[in-house]
Order: sequence, then C-alpha cells, then structure tokens
Amino acid sequence: MEAPARLSLPSTPKNDARIITGWAFFDWANSAYALVITVAIFPGYFLTLTDDTVNVLGIRMSDSTLYAWSIALAYLIIAALSPILSGIADYGGKKKSFLRFFTLIGSLACISLVFFTGMSTLWIGVTGFIMATIGFAGGIVFYNSFLPLIATEDRYDDVSAKGFSYGFIGSVILLITNLIVIMNCGWFGFSDGIHAVPTAFVMVGLWWIGFAQIPLRRLPDDTPPETRENLLTRGYEELRKVWRVVRGDTNTKAFLFAFFCYNAGVQAVLFLASIFAEKELGFDTTKLIFLILILQIVAIGGAWASAKLSGRKGNKFSIMVMLAIWTGICITGYFVRTGLDFYLLAVAVGLVMGGIQSLSRATYAKLLPENTPDTASFFSFYDVMDKVSTVAGTFVFGFVEQITGGMRNSVAAMGIFFVLSLLVLATVSIKRMKMNNH
Repeated sequence: MEAPARLSLPSTPKNDARIITGWAFFDWANSAYALVITVAIFPGYFLTLTDDTVNVLGIRMSDSTLYAWSIALAYLIIAALSPILSGIADYGGKKKSFLRFFTLIGSLACISLVFFTGMSTLWIGVTGFIMATIGFAGGIVFYNSFLPLIATEDRYDDVSAKGFSYGFIGSVILLITNLIVIMNCGWFGFSDGIHAVPTAFVMVGLWWIGFAQIPLRRLPDDTPPETRENLLTRGYEELRKVWRVVRGDTNTKAFLFAFFCYNAGVQAVLFLASIFAEKELGFDTTKLIFLILILQIVAIGGAWASAKLSGRKGNKFSIMVMLAIWTGICITGYFVRTGLDFYLLAVAVGLVMGGIQSLSRATYAKLLPENTPDTASFFSFYDVMDKVSTVAGTFVFGFVEQITGGMRNSVAAMGIFFVLSLLVLATVSIKRMKMNNH
C-alpha cells in the first residue's frame, strides 16, 4: 500500500501515567451506555411502553422486531460512516474535536430517552436510541486512535486492558446504582419501578458527558496535518486496497467469512438476550439487571479461561470450542422455559462472550502480511466487517421473528450462524497471507 500522509504529531510524552489514566476514563464514561442502557435497562423498558404490534412506515411488526431492526439500522449507519471517521482519525488531525462531538451527540440522545413515555412518543424512543448508539460507536473510533499517540507499542496491551477495566468497573457501579433506585423506587418518590427507569437515562447521559471531560482535558490537542487530502474517500480507498490483498488469499477469506457468521450470532445474542428474557420469560427490569451483573462477572473469568486455553491449544482450537458452546446456547435457548434455566444460560454466555471477541482479533492479527506497515487499514477493514455482521445478525433475528411470529425461532436461527462458522473455520490454517496481490 502507498504510505499515508503523516500528521505533525503533538509533542506529548508517551507513557505518561496521568494522560493514560485520562484516556482510560473515556471507557469509564461511555461504557455505561453500552451496559446500562443497551443491554440491561432500555430493552425491557421499550417492550413495556410499546404495543405488542406496531405499525412503522406501513409495515406491521412486533415491538421486539422493531427493537432489533433499530439496532441493525444504527450499525448500518455506523458501518457506512466508519471508513470516513477512520480517515479523519488517522489523517485529519481532528481526533479530539470528533471525540467531543460524538460524546455530545450520544450523551444528549441518551438523556432524550426520558421523553419516551409510550406509543405517542415512540419516534423519540427509536430515534434517541439510534442516535445514542451512533454517538457511542463513533466516539470509540477516535478513542482508539489516541492509543499510538499516548503509549509506546510495548505498552499497548497494558493500556488497552486498563481502559477495559475502567469501563467495566464504572459501568457496573452505575448499573448497581440504577438497581438500587429501581428496587427502592418509593424512597425516591416513584410509584413503581417502571416510572423510576427514566432516571437511568439521565444518570447515564450525565455520567457519560461528565467523566468524558477528563480525557478531553488530558489528551493531546488537535494538530493540523502536514498535507490536505480528501478525507471522505481516503478511508474507503484504504478498504479497497485491503480487499485486493484479502481476496487473493483463500485462507484469510475463509477465516473472515467464519468470523462474519459467528460475530453476527454473538452480537445478536448479546444485544437481544434481554428482549428475549422479558418477552418470553417475563423478566422485569430488576431481574434483567441482576442477569447482566451475573453475565459481566462471569465474563471476567471466561476471558481469563479462554486466554489460558488459547495459550495451550492455540487460537483456532479455542475459538472452535467456544463456537460449539455458542451453538449449544442457541439450542438450549430455544427450549428454555424458566427463569432459573435462563440464569444458567447467562452464565454460559458470560464464559464465552469476551473470549471469542478478543481471540478473533488476535487471530486476525496473526493472518496479516508479515512486516506490513498498514496494520491500521487492515484493522479498519476488520472493524467494518464487525459492524456489518452486527447488522446482519440483528436484522436476521428480527426478520425470523417477523415471518415466524416467535423469538425462539430467531434464537435457533443464530445457531445456524455458529454451525456454519464452525464448518468453515475447520478449513482455516493460522498462517500469514501473502503480499503478492497487494
């Protein structure tokens, strides 16, 4: 690939503890939206406030299908914007400005959900949720792009882990706080738990924009690039160059196809498990929060166990074991009838949800051409695939329910994604692709 235009980088010292801690606080700030709103609280609240069947643009669908398709639309927009945002992040010299912009959009959209009070304001619920999700995902692009500016390569893993741990701790603290408010709604002047839920939208929005001020103050200021380029097309051109390399390597194409299939299933399950629990098993918001807390705690041990297994048996073996477990989760999910069964199923999801995502990225890194200077472009390609597969998984989940009338059928359909990916991954060898088609 041709060398990208270089930025005149700010003279910020790398590995500065104060700056790194400030960077990690962005994860603390915005992870609250991903866990508290997207996974734990908003799904059940959405189903409670909407009719079982809704009419959107002349199409009759279930409320859970509308929710699934709202996620699909959000990630479709994100996937389309990602190459442009990556180009701006890499070459445009506007990292902090866009980090601030997406944080503002996301947090305000999250707070706007407080005005979603029923079917008459359904458009606020759907639009606010989509915009908040775009703000969340857009901010992450620029958050990640700061890593090479604040840390040396030998510190990447440690610094990334610090961000992850801050995100986990912060979001769990806020989730427990919301649980206390909802369970003890009378203390705070609410008639019941459902009327206490909107406080979470305001708390998360203020938490998000409030704690984001720490990284926005400490991270390096924007610096103009040395050359001006068409940043709207630069990212797409980088993706085309990567595709010209990938399409000539059957092995890498097979891995990426397998990744696309199983990531579609993983993301659909993670995004829509709460909807399933509320609609099929009658979970209320309090039970959903407990469910997510269990899942998050188990995920810590699961990530550690998957790393150990990978160290002993290799990435491919570990991923295939986890895919077998994911397949079992979907089969069991089709038949699950009680809350206790679903809690046990959540433990299984926790064991494999973090490990498969981290190992997938590590495996892809091992397939990249040796000594390539363009790892950022290859990972931008991977990130777009990640988002497009999320669109596919959540759309198929909603589509299957739409045509069959049952979410259990949607869960079974996700199992097909995992079986297909298992069959394809079995043909993959973990070896670097060649550069001769570059």
